[in-house]
Amino acid sequence: MLKIYNSLTNKIESFETVKKGHVNMYVCGPTVYDDIHIGNGRPVIFFDMVKRYLNYLNYSVTYASNITDVDDKIITRAKEQNVSEKELSSKYTNRFLEVVNKVNANTFDYTPHATDYIKEMIEFIQKLIDEGFAYVASSGVYFRVDKISDYGILSNQRLEDLKSSIRIENETDKEKEYDFALWKFTTEGIKYPSPWKEGRPGWHTECVVMNHELFDQELDIHGGGFDLKFPHHENEIAQSMAHNHHHLAKFWMHVGRLDLADEKMSKSLGNDIKLDTLIKSYNPNSYRLMILAHHYRQPIQFSDDLIEQYQKSYDKISYTLNKWNFHIHMESIVDKSLDEEVLQTFKTYMNDDFKTPRVISLIDEQIKLLNKAFSVKTFNTIIQILTVLGIEVKFELITSEDIQIFNKWHEARIEKNYALADKYRSHLLNKGFI
Repeated sequence: MLKIYNSLTNKIESFETVKKGHVNMYVCGPTVYDDIHIGNGRPVIFFDMVKRYLNYLNYSVTYASNITDVDDKIITRAKEQNVSEKELSSKYTNRFLEVVNKVNANTFDYTPHATDYIKEMIEFIQKLIDEGFAYVASSGVYFRVDKISDYGILSNQRLEDLKSSIRIENETDKEKEYDFALWKFTTEGIKYPSPWKEGRPGWHTECVVMNHELFDQELDIHGGGFDLKFPHHENEIAQSMAHNHHHLAKFWMHVGRLDLADEKMSKSLGNDIKLDTLIKSYNPNSYRLMILAHHYRQPIQFSDDLIEQYQKSYDKISYTLNKWNFHIHMESIVDKSLDEEVLQTFKTYMNDDFKTPRVISLIDEQIKLLNKAFSVKTFNTIIQILTVLGIEVKFELITSEDIQIFNKWHEARIEKNYALADKYRSHLLNKGFI
């Protein structure tokens, strides 16, 4: 049975869904004011793999990942570039989806945009006001944090410690320093009319409302990067407890950071490597392999040496499978059998909180076995595991010319015409067929 580390309880628990056989999963997506960097790409890769594996286990999965297209950072960047917020956010939304396609991670069923849910956000906030969980101040509408008895359940924060630890907004009209904004009054940038005053929604409210509108029930999985645990996810939970009377999701999953040489990667620090830039130099599958070769809850220290290591690993996998795919084609092999023992080992690793590093080692072992002696069962099994991980192997097109050259190479070797055999062999080597 699948077991997952639940950030809400800090325990590995058996995965049980709200509705039998179905999984509702929501993962926090990008704020679209810039291209995503290789650290932002880590949860994209991981949760795409989670969906694929859940499908492999015969779960039906509905997977949503939002687009935050109204935010202070978008307004600031739009001013810098002298474009509208809509123009800027549309540009980077499209670029996000393009790079997600390139890394084979576009398995979203929904990509809700915050600006499409303004009416629902206003209604949500009004209900919180009506029930005493929120209040209107001169600078905006705020959530009464101390109305939630278990506030801090996800991040292990205590209310008495929040005054010094929380990112306190500058407004002085809040009842408590730790109360957070649901609606910000503003006269600058993108803004919307409301019953209280013109403004725009707070980030924490955007996600919880989109969740409520898309699923209208407790989620099975809510995911994102570890850095979102507090305050974003904590504040989502607080609003859900007030509005829906549950912690928004049964399982909360958080992916570790990807850093540069012990330094946090950040767009604001200007030390980030854009994902689209990286995969122009390296195969997108080598990036994916690198991500999955590290357990999702552990940090990754990125370097050129690291990505080059996984480029070589991917090349080895690709070369071996291409060679034997040509052999299967030449021999007209139609055997679709699988090594059930290896697949059971694969499932054992995956069912233990997604131990993908062990799975990558398992693939390496099977590649070594395949290089020692061909087995169609091993070949098929490797392909199936790679498919679940979302790692694609591009098989070279086998043409009639390739087949003719292979036969001529074989004949030249029999006739001991080694000069001619080397000529044919060079063609086959270049295509990775031998």
